Amino acid sequence: MAETGASALPPTHPAHDPVTRAERFVRLTARVLEQRLFAHLFRGGTADPVETALDAYRNEDGGYGHALEPDLRGPVSQPLHTAHALGVLDAVGRCAGQRVERVCRYLTSVSTADGALPAIHPSQRDFPTAPFMSVVDDPPGALLATGPVVGLLNRNEVWHAWLFRATDFCWQAVESLEESHPREIEAAVAFLDSAPDRPRARAAADRLGRLVRAHRLAALDPDGLDAYPVSPGYAPGEHHFPYDYARTPHSLARAWFTDDEMARCLDHLAAQQQEDGGWPVRRRHWAPAPTLEARPLVTIEALRTLRSYGRSLR
Repeated sequence: MAETGASALPPTHPAHDPVTRAERFVRLTARVLEQRLFAHLFRGGTADPVETALDAYRNEDGGYGHALEPDLRGPVSQPLHTAHALGVLDAVGRCAGQRVERVCRYLTSVSTADGALPAIHPSQRDFPTAPFMSVVDDPPGALLATGPVVGLLNRNEVWHAWLFRATDFCWQAVESLEESHPREIEAAVAFLDSAPDRPRARAAADRLGRLVRAHRLAALDPDGLDAYPVSPGYAPGEHHFPYDYARTPHSLARAWFTDDEMARCLDHLAAQQQEDGGWPVRRRHWAPAPTLEARPLVTIEALRTLRSYGRSLR
């Protein structure tokens, strides 16, 4: 009897291409939002269904909650959820208008006096939270939360009074970094890639690139990961690679790495697609639902990164 199913198909069959395999994984495991975002990004779907799905996570205060960022459970608005929502709106070309004005009002309400956003607002205290995320009563502003938000708003030419203070905070935080960790560097790059003062941004990025290489915060050889330390508090084996900092070839962080280093690491990223079509979650796993919900997000991001560098997805 002839074999049936995907395993019997020739290697060149369309069902074996990375996008088709990922699409099946997303349909099997993802929330409605990620299913619609995948359709928009890779199958020509329209933006309206993505916005409609995203609205389910929006609160009356203009922020977003309801575990939009899987590691923070519960309904309350949080800066990290709201940053995630802005990323979705940016991906579908809708990061503007009254929706974003309401977001900025929420961000103003939870920011510190210098315009910075806390990584986690104290309202999260009554709800399940990843154990590696601390909830404190009077949290300081954090580049980790503020940088990506300011970067997205600047890239979309949003004007809001809060944004001026938040931008000043980001400059101060980025230019004073001496000891850091990969996610904070990623947040700094997200800010610098869209900062209005381009010469200042390039100078700051050059300095961060030297810091990243000096402290081995990027694994440059996927076949020799033991040579690269994992930052304190990160999961065992949770390395960060050049493409984690330079999500596209246009990022300022792209200049930190040679062509060979980037090519090797992109090969490694492509090879990480698993049998079920999804990419693995590298950060610490603490509960089944957050990990399940995060994998489609990681999968979409991996495909976007590979496509941005011109890697064939067929």
